[in-house]
Order: sequence, then C-alpha cells, then structure tokens
Amino acid sequence: MKKSLLLLLTFLCFSAVSVAQKNKKNSAPLDLIAAEPDKELQGETFNRWSLEAEFGQAKGSKPYSDGYYGNNPGKVLGMVVFNHIGVGARYMISPKFGVKANFNFDNIQEINDSGSLPFQMEHVQFSAEGVVNLVRLFDIQKQAGRFGLLFHMGVQASRMTPKMGIYAGRKELNGGIVAGISPQIRIFKNVSLFADLTLNSNIRQHFNWDGMEFSDSKNNLTGSLYRGSIGVSVALGKGKIHGDWAIIQDRNDSKLDSLNNRIGEIEELMNDSDKDGVPDYLDAEQNSIAGVAVDTKGRMVDKNNNGVPDDLEKYVEKAVASNTATATSAATEGAVLQLINDGYIAAYFDIAKTSPNAASASNIGFILNYLKSNPSKSVDITGYADEIGGKEYNNKLSGDRAQAVKAILVKAGISESRITITPKGEDDSVDKKSDWARRLVRKVVFTIK
Repeated sequence: MKKSLLLLLTFLCFSAVSVAQKNKKNSAPLDLIAAEPDKELQGETFNRWSLEAEFGQAKGSKPYSDGYYGNNPGKVLGMVVFNHIGVGARYMISPKFGVKANFNFDNIQEINDSGSLPFQMEHVQFSAEGVVNLVRLFDIQKQAGRFGLLFHMGVQASRMTPKMGIYAGRKELNGGIVAGISPQIRIFKNVSLFADLTLNSNIRQHFNWDGMEFSDSKNNLTGSLYRGSIGVSVALGKGKIHGDWAIIQDRNDSKLDSLNNRIGEIEELMNDSDKDGVPDYLDAEQNSIAGVAVDTKGRMVDKNNNGVPDDLEKYVEKAVASNTATATSAATEGAVLQLINDGYIAAYFDIAKTSPNAASASNIGFILNYLKSNPSKSVDITGYADEIGGKEYNNKLSGDRAQAVKAILVKAGISESRITITPKGEDDSVDKKSDWARRLVRKVVFTIK
C-alpha cells in the first residue's frame, strides 16, 4: 500500500512540475500582474480553477479500543508517518471566496514501537467545502507578496473499512464536517506549494479507528481525525498569474481613481501662475505683471499700443507728477529698466522649441520699442531651459532660444552689435515634476546695458 501511495504521489508531483515549467517558459516576468478592473468580474484576468495534490499524515484521534493507539506517545508529534494522499479541484467564485472538492485516502494503522496492538483501517473520504482567501479578505495581498493563506470548511462523507480483526472487510459509510487552514507560497506564476492542517469530525461513526469494535447502530460515536499534509496547486486558465496572487482592482476603486484623476486635472487647469485672475488654460499671457489690469484672455491692457501697460504708465506718471518733465522722463525710464532687468519682461517657449510662443510677442515688442527709443542702449539676451533632457542638450537649447530672439530684433531693425546672447542652460529653481512650473523657466530674459 505504501509503495502504491508513493508511486501515485510521484506521478502527480511530476505532472504538476511539468505544467509549471511549461507555464514558466510561456509567461512574462514574475512581477505581480494588475488586472483590468472592467474585466475582473468576467474572470478574464485571473485564473479561477486550480488542481491540487497532497500527501502527509492522517491520525484518527478518537475513539480507540483499549490497547490500541494512533500515535507514539514517546515521540515528538507522536511520530510522523506518511499514510495520506489527496487530490482535489478548487474554483474561486470571486477573488475572496470559492469552493473546492477533495478526494482523500488514509491508511491508518499502529506505529512501530508505540506499544499499540496491531490494526489497520482504510479510510476513503470525499469533501465539498467553501474556501476563503484570508489574504484578500483582509486586503493585505500587496504586503503578503508570494505568501497566501486559505481557510476551508464544509461537509464530508467517508467510508471506513477495517483490514484486521473480526470486522475485517466490513464497510461503513460515515459523514460529518471538515475544516482546515492552508498557508501557501507561489513558486511559479501559476504554481504554488501549500501546507494544510485539516480537522475532521464524524457525526455518524460506529467503528473505532482500530476497527476492533463496532457500536450499536442506535449509538453513534463522535469520531475525529486530523491531517497534516503538503502539496502542490496548479492554476488553470488564460490568466497570466495564479488567481490567489493577481492584484485585482475593484470596479468601484477604479471609478474612484478615475474621479480623483479628473479632479486633479481640473485643479491643474485652474492654476493661475501670474495671479492675474485668469486661469492658465485661458491665459494668453502667463507672465503679466502683478497689479496690472488684464483683459479676459489675461493680456495686460495697453490701449495706446506703446508697449507699456496702461496701469504701469499711470503708476509712473502719478509717482513723478510733482517733478519736472526731465525728472518725469528719468523716473519713467528707471521704472521701465527695473521691470526689464528684473525679469518681468520675458519671452517664453514651448517644450523643446527654439521659437518663442505667440503670447511672448508683446514682450519682445516692448524690448524692441525700448531699444528704438534709446539708440545708445544695448541688450544682453539670456536663454534658459527646463530640467527635462540632458544638460548638454539644454545648454545648446538655451543658447538657440536666445539666438532666435536676437534674430527677431535684428530683423526688426536693431543693430546686431547692440545685442549679445548668453546661454544659461537649465533653470532648476522650480519643481521638475510640475508641467506648469517648468513652463515658467523655458524663457529668455533681457538685461539693458
């Protein structure tokens, strides 16, 4: 009998490993696979079926006749012998709950040197059980990684057949409940090893486990048996990973994530970089001066089209109203120079572009008007790039941007000798991860000399 059990077990294990190796060759890396939430409930993203094979020790704990023992009291754990083999199939209705069916064979007899009288009981059992994936139930699958834990419980029907004594060959059908717990570890994408501890309670039983006594048919015994075993589980299906380990997102979670992403996009659209009251997505001039009136598109109001915003002109005129015309002119020019040299007047660029964007035309026109009005002045154009890309690339890009603005001024009538360019490369003063912040450093600024 033992040789037959070992041969059957070897065959089952060999078959499972063959399936595992085939699965290993055809599968992607062992990373956890995230299931598409809209398909999760249709069973298309994780394997629901699995076949299981196990072997180990089964011990009838009670009842026994006098002089008969199911273990060796002098040994640790009562001495371990392999007398159990089982096969089964499991189907997961959802990632948390499933059902399983198992067929078990136990050959229970005395253990050598235990002091027990000889006996042998053949025990064949079928069970139908519900399964709970405890790792998923407590939502700790990411923390558990390759480890899992299943709980199973249900009903069982069994047949007891003594092989020795006066009742040898007599068969009796029994029934009861069964419950167990199975820690497991994934070794391949669709293959896992598990250990199992199962307790069986027979509500109907007339034989003692030694088979030497048979109680009256009206006097049911309460028999109990427990098993400890190890085994292999092979998942079946088109999924990339065993269903016990696939990271599966609930549809409701997906909807919440989508809603949060949309809220984030709306918040980003409502950003107002220059604080002029016009959201950036509607702002055609995202570098307007603080306190200067803008129109509905965020452009600084300049009704006389002289390149100087009207509010700025009013401020300068009011500040120097009591001075002479010469003082007024000097104060105005000083204020304009401060605006230019402090970077309030700049040209901006789209990502990886060397031509200024359309919103920058008024600022370049401002510099052009100033240089034409002040022929003794020269300008230094300094170019910048954001942190996206390599430093060597960004150094060249910043120089090309400065050169592009210089070319515009030269074509507009400013002598090339009055213009110098300086590439400054990357401006790392803003958050690299913010698209809107990076827009503010893709620029050229001007310094009047």
